[in-house]
Amino acid sequence: MSARPSVEEHASFVRSLLSGLGARPTERVPVAEALGRITASPVESPIALPPFRNAQMDGFAVRAEDVAGATDAPVTLPVVGEVAAAPGLPAPLAPGTAVRIMTGAPVPEGADAVVPVEDTETGDGSGGADVGGAGAVRILRSRAAGEYVREAGSDLAAGDDVLPPGLKLGSRHLAAAAASGLTELLVRERVRVAVVSTGSELVAPGAELGAGEIPDANGVALAAAVRAAGAVVVFEARVRDEVEQLRLRLDAARDAGAELVITSGGISQGAYEVVRELLEPLGAWVGAVAMQPGGPQAAAAYRGMPVIGFPGNPVSAQLSFELFVAPTLRAIAGLPAASVESIPLAEPLVSIAGRRQYRRGRRDAQGRAVAIGGPGSHLVAALAASDLLIVVPEDVTELAAGERVETIAL
Repeated sequence: MSARPSVEEHASFVRSLLSGLGARPTERVPVAEALGRITASPVESPIALPPFRNAQMDGFAVRAEDVAGATDAPVTLPVVGEVAAAPGLPAPLAPGTAVRIMTGAPVPEGADAVVPVEDTETGDGSGGADVGGAGAVRILRSRAAGEYVREAGSDLAAGDDVLPPGLKLGSRHLAAAAASGLTELLVRERVRVAVVSTGSELVAPGAELGAGEIPDANGVALAAAVRAAGAVVVFEARVRDEVEQLRLRLDAARDAGAELVITSGGISQGAYEVVRELLEPLGAWVGAVAMQPGGPQAAAAYRGMPVIGFPGNPVSAQLSFELFVAPTLRAIAGLPAASVESIPLAEPLVSIAGRRQYRRGRRDAQGRAVAIGGPGSHLVAALAASDLLIVVPEDVTELAAGERVETIAL
């Protein structure tokens, strides 16, 4: 790459390092744990849906011919039983009779229609007036054969595909799989990622802060970003500015099955830059990209495992992930790319020459981009209040209110 590569150059370099992650193996997972996963092949239903003929409504199962004239003159039929939505087969229905039936219950052989309860009157008070005993029902409306009866296989035949390949599974898809009697689904494996934050000043969030210590925001944020991009975090660590400690953590990440490591911190020009010190002698590229924030970047292979290094400032780390790693992970996971849109600026902006600036902002009620906070890489509260990035090109130093800018949804 050039001495100070562009965002596109570095993104292309990172994509090349991550190209081996794209061909995903498959695994079987329980249906209850498959939310958000991607189906690896067509999913066949081993049973018909529904598996048996059943009632669509609470009411009475009848023969349609026995109630043909009920709309003109009510028809009274003896009630010879009751069928609940429960295991077992009901007795066949004799001509000239009815059985009370519940939604989802199997329709008796001989019955070919269900009269909803609101179209009836019974002696037990349900559906209207007393007709002289609980053993009879007055049918107030005729029903044709097939009305309010769900035929077996009317939704799906046994052996048909209930889910296609390449589908990101939502709750409705899991419902269909479970209704088909499936307990497992064949899905693509997720990319296994390790997140390692470096810095002797870092402590766990919530720990009492000593002099010069700060909470480790990057570990939390980058792990969450990995999961949001459809991958899985298999290893997390926080290391001091000690090269050997970082080496041990990278080895541990590899042993944990990580296919990719994301690091934060340790790649600038000062002392104690442990990522640079460990990986640069192994052939890593460590340098500055023509962007703000997030200029320092690193990319390497450690024992055959890609390592992508981000700056330690939390805003820079999160922005770098969204630009350089998230697009690949989302594509592998079958997730859509971040939305990019051109909208007008609400207020003027000033940038610096030679750097692509990513300002944090939000969309106002008029659909305009409003910058929040300044360009600093430490402004985590401003990032939290934002819902988009405002992109200012390298060759632009001033933008007037009303000018259209490219925005990237967060």
